[in-house]
Amino acid sequence: MPVKNRFAEMLPEITAWRRDFHAHPELLFDVHRTAARVAELCRSFGCDEVVEGVGKTGVVAVIKGRGPGRTIGLRADMDALPIHEQTGLPYASQTPGKMHACGHDGHTAMLLGAAKYLAETRNFDGVAVCIFQPAEEGGGGGREMVADGMMTRWGIDEVYGMHNMPGIPVGTFAIRPGAMMAAADQFEVVITGKGGHAAKPQDCVDTVVVAAHVITSVQTIASRNVDPLGQVVVSICVVETDSTAYNVIPQVVKLKGTVRTMDPKVQDYVERRLAEVIEGTALALGARADVDYQRGYPVTMNAPENTAHAAEVARAISGRVDEDVAPMMGAEDFSYMLNERPGAYIFVGNGDTAMVHHPAYNFDDNAIPFGSSWYAAMVEARG
Repeated sequence: MPVKNRFAEMLPEITAWRRDFHAHPELLFDVHRTAARVAELCRSFGCDEVVEGVGKTGVVAVIKGRGPGRTIGLRADMDALPIHEQTGLPYASQTPGKMHACGHDGHTAMLLGAAKYLAETRNFDGVAVCIFQPAEEGGGGGREMVADGMMTRWGIDEVYGMHNMPGIPVGTFAIRPGAMMAAADQFEVVITGKGGHAAKPQDCVDTVVVAAHVITSVQTIASRNVDPLGQVVVSICVVETDSTAYNVIPQVVKLKGTVRTMDPKVQDYVERRLAEVIEGTALALGARADVDYQRGYPVTMNAPENTAHAAEVARAISGRVDEDVAPMMGAEDFSYMLNERPGAYIFVGNGDTAMVHHPAYNFDDNAIPFGSSWYAAMVEARG
């Protein structure tokens, strides 16, 4: 099961789709042009069913095999990022401030290639359900498609997803069983003290000093409260005050940050402990802290048996598979689908390129035959 010759033949066509998506990036659920083009292409392939508007703007294309078998979901994300592109490519973004800086244009194109191939050949048992998802970049499009009844409506038994990864050679795959990517929560803290003149700090409760202590104190959660093998990152990334004057001690300081964990039990503990540390630190310094903690994407958890199958298919395609890649603290809303059905998430190499979410990033079109072959073979080998 090496790279399928059909995808080598289709590479110029799939590349053209990808570059068209790249030139016309859309954000979150506002992927109307992309979704319409995806639906149009899937209908032209002869898919048995194409449904738009799933989970707001998602597209589902169904391809039936030659006989009974499992129903396999294959997912690709469609949305871009609010980044100003700096690649200088001839097909660069035509919309200032929006860019396919994560390769979702490539994911969509690879799954479209697989859909065309599967509709042509029908060389499998069961059903392939191609899932084109909006709003992975913070909108929870995966959650919305699941909430819209996608899994039960199409009777999906297993679900698989893929993401390109810079730093991994083109043609190489990487995967691991269990936790693959982290849960990502966010929090906001409002510290209230007593503002005043910078020349009279004794009459104030300095919220900036309190915030500084809070920023330092929350790092003890990872370093002194959680088992060092527990994998947690607490980051405070935004500090705002209600004053812009150089000689005013502000009344209020706001902090914003994220918590990333690989274990739901650690996630529960850190949520509780974060509030204790922040509120206690503020109280000790005479201020008040109000913590608003919001759960985000869950842990992306690969089922062991499905992971082994995904790795076996990848190995047959390229012979190059890292089956114990280090887990990543980034988050992925494919986790919502994996919470509903067994499956796995795999990385495909994007070569020596800028990292995702960078204004100079670009998807490597040479990865297309590998990705499309994997999507298609996951159905052929599983049906």
